[in-house]
Formats: sequence, C-alpha cells, structure tokens
Amino acid sequence: MTLKRILPDLVAIVLFALLSFVYFFPADTEGRVLFQHDTAAGVGIGQEAKEYYEQTGERTRWTNSVFGGMPTYQISPSYDSSRPLQWVQKAYQLFLPQYVQLTFILMLGFYILLRAFGLSVWLSMLGGILWAFSSYFFILISAGHIWKFITLAYIPPTLAGIVLAYRGRLLAGGLVAAVFVALQIASNHVQMSYYFLFVILFIVGAYFEQAWREKTLPQFFRASAVLVVAALIGVAANLSNLYHTYTYSKETMRGKSELVQTGEAARQASSGLDRDYITQWSYGIGETWTLLIPNFKGGASVPLSQSETAMEKANPMYSSLYSQLTQYFGDQPMTAGPVYVGAFVLFLFLLGCFIVKGPLKWALIGATLFSIVLSWGKNFMPLTDFFIDYVPMYNKFRAVSSILVIAEFTIPLLAVFALKKILEEPTVLRANLKALGISLLLTAGVALWYAVPSSGGSYVPAQEAQMLQQAVDGGMIPASELNGILANLGEMRAALVQADALRSFLIIAIGLLLLMLYTTGKLRQSFTMAGIAVLCLVDMWNVNKRYLNDAQFVSKSIQTTTFSKTPADELILQDTTLDYRVLNLTTSTFNENNTSYWHKSVGGYHPAKLRRYQEMIEHHIAPEMQAVYSAIARAGGKMDSVDASKFRVLNMLNTRYFILPAGQQGQTVPILNPYAYGNAWFVDQVQYVNNANEEIDALDTADPAVTAVVDSRFKDALKGLVESHRDSLSTIRLTSYTPNRLVYETDNSGDAVAVFSEIYYPDGWQVSIDGQPAPLGRADYILRALHIPAGKHTVEMRFDPQSLHVTEGIAYTALALMVIGVIAIVWRTQRQKKQKE
Repeated sequence: MTLKRILPDLVAIVLFALLSFVYFFPADTEGRVLFQHDTAAGVGIGQEAKEYYEQTGERTRWTNSVFGGMPTYQISPSYDSSRPLQWVQKAYQLFLPQYVQLTFILMLGFYILLRAFGLSVWLSMLGGILWAFSSYFFILISAGHIWKFITLAYIPPTLAGIVLAYRGRLLAGGLVAAVFVALQIASNHVQMSYYFLFVILFIVGAYFEQAWREKTLPQFFRASAVLVVAALIGVAANLSNLYHTYTYSKETMRGKSELVQTGEAARQASSGLDRDYITQWSYGIGETWTLLIPNFKGGASVPLSQSETAMEKANPMYSSLYSQLTQYFGDQPMTAGPVYVGAFVLFLFLLGCFIVKGPLKWALIGATLFSIVLSWGKNFMPLTDFFIDYVPMYNKFRAVSSILVIAEFTIPLLAVFALKKILEEPTVLRANLKALGISLLLTAGVALWYAVPSSGGSYVPAQEAQMLQQAVDGGMIPASELNGILANLGEMRAALVQADALRSFLIIAIGLLLLMLYTTGKLRQSFTMAGIAVLCLVDMWNVNKRYLNDAQFVSKSIQTTTFSKTPADELILQDTTLDYRVLNLTTSTFNENNTSYWHKSVGGYHPAKLRRYQEMIEHHIAPEMQAVYSAIARAGGKMDSVDASKFRVLNMLNTRYFILPAGQQGQTVPILNPYAYGNAWFVDQVQYVNNANEEIDALDTADPAVTAVVDSRFKDALKGLVESHRDSLSTIRLTSYTPNRLVYETDNSGDAVAVFSEIYYPDGWQVSIDGQPAPLGRADYILRALHIPAGKHTVEMRFDPQSLHVTEGIAYTALALMVIGVIAIVWRTQRQKKQKE
C-alpha cells in the first residue's frame, strides 16, 4: 500500500479534523467546556464511586449516593476488560480534543461506510459531511448526551463491515464489524444500537434479494455466518457490561412491576416502561416537515424573546409576555431543537427514490418510512401499540421521537447514491423529468408554500391557548387583550416558519442550479461536488449554531462551581456518623444530583432507577416529603413538635437530615431528624404478605421500627420467624462502611430478624454471619432483612457479583480473537504482496 494510494484518504481525515476544530473554535483552543444537565448529573451521581476508586484503586459496583443505593452498572460502567477498547477508541479518535473528536468520528464513520460501498474518496468525503452535520447530533452534544452521540458515530463503520462481507471481503468485513460492534456497545447506549438493528435487517434483506436474483445465495450465507460470528465476538467483548445491564434492567423501571394494576393503569403497566412514559416525547405528524424546514415548529423550547426574527413582529404591548412563551409550538412537551437533515439533502434523497436502482434503495426507503412513522408515537398509536406489545425490547426505551436517527442516516445515504448516479450519468435528470418535478414539488414547492405569508397554519397549540385563557381567568391578563396576544403570537411564529421556509427553498434552488450546470457541461464534476459540499455545509452549519454555539461554552472553573458546598452541606458534613441519608427539599428532589455529590441522598436523578424505589416514591416517599415539609414549617423547625408517624418510610431510610429553604435569598438550612431509625434495627415481629400490593399497602399502617413487612417468598430466608426477639439490651451497630462493603456488630439474647436501612438488590450482595454465608431477605418493600441467631455476631455485606468474574473471562477471550483477526489480515496482505512480486 503506497503513500500515493492512501493520500486522498489521509486528506479526507485531515479535512474532517479541521472542520471539527473550526466548528468548536475558539472554545477548543481555550479549554472551555459545555455545562450540561446530564453531564453534571453524571458527575454528581458518580462522585462516591470516583472517590472510592481514588482511595483504593478498585471499582465499586454499588453506590449509596442516590435513591438510597443502587448498582453502578449504568452510572460508571467501566470494567477491566474494557480498557483495550478504550485504547482503540482513543486511537480512532486521533487523540483529538474533547468535542472536536465527536464530529470527527461522526464524519469518519460515514466516510468508511461509503468507501466500503466503493464510492470515490471525494464523494465519500461529501457524504461524511452531510451525515455529520445533521442538527440532531449537535443538539445531543449541547444536551450532554455524549454516549448516545458516540454510539451513533460507530454505527456507520459497523455497517461498513457488513457491506464489506457481502461484497466478498469476508475477513476484513468480519473484523471491522466485530471491532465497531464492540466499540458501539462499549459506548453504552443500547437504545441507539437497538434501533439500528432494524436498519441492519433492512440492509441484509436487500443483500438477500440481490443474492437471490444473482443466484449467489451460498456466498450470501457464508458472509452472513461470518457476520454472526463477528457480532458475537463484539458482544462478548462487552459481556460484562451487557449481562449486568440486562440483569439490572429487570429490576428497574424498564422491568416488569410486581404490582397488580387495574383500569387504565393496567394498560400502562407492562414488562417495560409505561406506555405514556414511552410515548411522552413523540414527534408530531406535521412536525416531520422539520426534516426540510428546521423552524417548521418554531425550533427549540427557548423564549420567543431570543429570536430576532420573531421579535420584529412583536407588539411592544406584549413584549414582557414573550420571555415566558417559547418559540417551539409542536406536539412534544419541549425540545432542544428539531431534526433537520438539510433541505438539498432531502431533495437528493427524494430524487434518489426514483433514479437509484436496486434492492438497497428500497431498503433505505423502507427504513426511512419505518423510522418516521414510529417516531410519531402517541400520534400514531396502532403501530406504536403493536411495537410496544409484540416487538421484543421496544418497550424498554422512552422518547420514541429519537428513532428518527434512522431517517437521519438513511436520507443522506440515499442522497449520496443519487448524487453518484447524477455525476456518473449526467443525462439521468433529463431522462427522469417527472421524478425531478415530484422531488422539487415535495421539497422546494412545500418550502415555497410555507414561505408565503398567506400559507396559513396553526401557530398556537390548544394547550398554550388554554394556558393563556387560564391567565385571563386568573386576572393576570386583561380579557380584552387575549385575542390580540393570540394574533400577535401567531404572527411571530409564522415569521419564524416563513423565514426558514424561504431559506430552504433558496438552498434547493442553488443546489439544483449546480446540478443543471453540471449536466449541461458548464461546470466540472469537481467544482459541482465542491459547490454542493459548501452549500450543504453552510446550510447545516448555520442551523446547528442555533443549538450549539460558542456562547454555551464556559470555563472549567465555572462548571465546577455547580458542586460548591453550601453552608448547609458544610454543617451536615461535620456529622461523622458512618452512614446516613439526606433529603433535600429545596430542589427538584428527583431531578438533581448536586445533593448526591456531597451526601447519600434519598433523591437523585437517573433514567433507570430501581422500579421498587420508584414505586415507593409514588406511594410513600413523595407524600411523606410533602407531609414532613409542612410539619417542620408549622413547628418552626422544632422537630420535637413534629409527629414522626407522618414520615415513617423516610425514617426507615435513615433520613438523618432534611435540607429546607431559609430566607428569600436562596439560603438553605439543615434540620436534624431525631426520629431516623439508624443503619439497622431488630424488629418485634414479622408480617408476611402474599404479594407486592399487600407489601406496599401494609406500610400505610405498619410501623417499620417494630414490624417488618416481608413477602412470603423470603419466609425461608428469615427462618419463618413471626415473633422476633428484641429487648432493651439488643444492639446492632455499623462498624465499617464503604459503598460495597458494610460490617455490623450485633448482640441479642434470642433469634431475631434485623432490618437494614440499605436498598435490597437480588444479585450480587454476599452476606455472611461470622464468616458463614447467610441468605438475605427483603423487608418493607425495598430494604434488606436478615435472620440473626442469638448471641454476639459480625455481619458482613459485600457487593461482589460472581457473574462478573465469568463475563470478564469471556470478554478477554473475545478481545484475543480480534487481535488474531488483525494478525491474520496483516499476514495475508504480506503474503499476497510477496506473491505479486
């Protein structure tokens, strides 16, 4: 392989790196970073595990910093076997700076796919740009969904391996597929990988049809077998992560609830997420036009006052109102921005539906329609219901609108194939004037229609109009002003749509002009491709800057202030008790992890919390939070005047401190809760129940300090005790604490059941009494319970999933097979080279 041969590919790589640097300039050279909710949440929730690693050099698979306690499988999913893949990933990213590497690998991945299809360097380079600058990817960066982004970036090269294998390069295709499947899964966003399984099925179906027609089915099945093995190797390399994520998911909100529901709730409950939760973020049917016109539904859920275009139409009388109303007026609860693939790219895609031939075209069209219709979610429930009820794993994921990532992939891919056809056959446009007319009508025609002020359309959703009416009813807005506000609001949003519609029309017109100049011989192919590249890049670059721009980057010092200690934190941290929990009532308790950064929090934020804990939030914790807040406020902070029976569940969670607001300047104050039950306690009796409903309902009346409510399945683990011995001399004391290891000293004159204020999880906790294994039970719906014989004992709880040792061995074996594959390719290449000489 000579330098001259690979030089064009090197030029493409350098160009991708330069484009990435320029987009993020000057933040990338100044070391500034994005402040993002999800990233900050990840830092807060992972702080305890991070500190443990720094102190011991070992990773904990459990943290008590959030929701009382949960596995770290989806918080910091790092395993020793993943390190080689991390090295590969860094090399693939060319060790580029943060953020720069993201758009770089997005372009590079699509480039590799197009090269696998046999496209030229320059056309592949253009394709990489068209794919990478779709708006959704930059919105992901802005929101901090980095692992979702990286997973998507590894999907095109994964498909490149599939393409290579079906084109006859079995070893190379298998190795590429295995490596990128491994990297994709290591990026830990199963939802994106799952969605693209559908794309793979469409593409494999296209190759099967081609093999059937060409009578090459044996070659097809050989390639398929190689790819199955490659996929298994890629999966096996991540088995530790996949297996433990799978077992964990069964216990989370994505798993099946044991509660038996009735009525509408019964329809919602399933083996996955609730139906309403899955479809909460559903793309509107009309909103699909954002693929062509980015501001078709106003853009992002940011104040109207931030849009110069909208404010030019604003009535000064209502200007203060427009800082409270958003630019977005679509069907979703809110959005960080639209899915925009580029106006001219969409035109090329539609043109490709006519002029590109072969089964792969139909696969891409089918995948596109499949993606769009499923993204409608609750707006097209017959299909959505079918997938939720009958398609495996579909009900494990929320935000169905994100399945539009498939369309964002298939649209530029078919668009590039269409452009290739035009460049290779300049007469194809004149031979397909009808197809050209239809494509123009559905893109430039629609854009022009919406660019005209009289095009109509509803710009004020019914929910927003109702909200304004309520403001009138509440006396906040004069009734005589309502019609004027609605009219002006519609006018302002119409201006947003019209400006972008005209913009899309002009982009398509310029792109078509370039194609016409080429097909008439007035413009060289290289200049045509360069012109289209510049046109599309300028188009999408400017749209993306609306949602990810330099103003959003801050210095690292500003980002770190997010977790600055408050005076309340300082006071609580003076308490040297080994283990206790804190409930922050001054924040959105279940939507922040700042508290988890400093304390072991009752609340927190994570999209995959344990289902039983979520059910306790709904049935007991949330109502008790309201009750305790009101009670403390009425008592003026004097806890001896507060009725502790109103918050028994919070007490059994060892909630030692409540953080409450103090004053008007955002100050907070910690309140010591003297009623918290402590780390563990012996109970007087055990109340066995038959099912989850009885267990959670029993906590309405039972006193957890006295009675342990236990599912009958754990009766044997607790030796069937009903009367548990406890007297004034009974003690149980926590003597050693780390997140994954707890040691207690107990002393009791009779056999008893002890309840531990630690969250129960069925897989991984190894429990011993004086060094002898002991079965662990569950009590009070979410806590741990243990039968402890009479006498003095040492109880140890250690989180050490035995399955982890098995999966790590399998992962290392898979990595070794990949290395063998690389050696085999190098050996064969050298052998072929010598044979030619």
